[in-house]
Amino acid sequence: MSLKSLALIENWPVPTAAAGVVRADGTVPGTHGPSARRFPLASVTKPLAAYAALVAYEEGAVELDEPAGPPGSTVRHLLAHTSGLAFDEHRATFAPGERRLYSNAGFEQLGEHIARAAEMPFAEYARQAVLEPLGMTSTTLDGSPAKDGVSTVEDLLRFAAEVQAPRLLDPRTVAEAMTVQYPGTKGVLPGYGHQNPNDWGLGFEIRDGKSPHWTGTSSSPRAFGHFGQSGTFLWIDPDAGLACAALTDRPFGPWAVEAWPPFTDAVLAEARG
Repeated sequence: MSLKSLALIENWPVPTAAAGVVRADGTVPGTHGPSARRFPLASVTKPLAAYAALVAYEEGAVELDEPAGPPGSTVRHLLAHTSGLAFDEHRATFAPGERRLYSNAGFEQLGEHIARAAEMPFAEYARQAVLEPLGMTSTTLDGSPAKDGVSTVEDLLRFAAEVQAPRLLDPRTVAEAMTVQYPGTKGVLPGYGHQNPNDWGLGFEIRDGKSPHWTGTSSSPRAFGHFGQSGTFLWIDPDAGLACAALTDRPFGPWAVEAWPPFTDAVLAEARG
């Protein structure tokens, strides 16, 4: 039976919205809205790019702790937003590991690093490594690996099913991606202000005790995922054994800060029964 709580997206002040959930066993309890429609992902692109980077790591194309990005930075620093690179400029503003500075530029340098190692454009590598094996035929990562992805709810649920029960990666690698990197690092969570600590894994933001936050008040501290400035999010809650994706065509703003947490709480409550 489809989760009735998904219908709450009809109350969001957006032109179009689609949402869906997938359990850890791969079953989809429901979707709502145009789940096959393609939406710009904005920064929800980053978890997909990070997963491709982890495939590159397991294939031996790159090492997590090899130099990449500005001097002193590594692949791990870039994935964890601790390279010191500015938000949208390819210049270092902090020493690597000193501060959690959310950086689109960091993911762009990560993509360039993997493209050189794999000897192919990053978008093509991601397609072969992640999108094609998962059947994500409506998803593209052309342009910036930080923010230019386009996808559907249906495809994001395929990805979330993979993250919950990995087939493309060793589960230990995914567990590392869900583990706080550089613990105790403070920084700003875009849209939600200064967080101390501002915990991130490898390409995934980790909820922990952050407040305010874009997930629900009942989301577990281990919940992780990403949201995007195009009004999109993907969270995975290992304690609930559930993941949820929502895509809209209205930019992130106060409406999302207000609407998303109670939506997530309703989904979690209904899914847990």
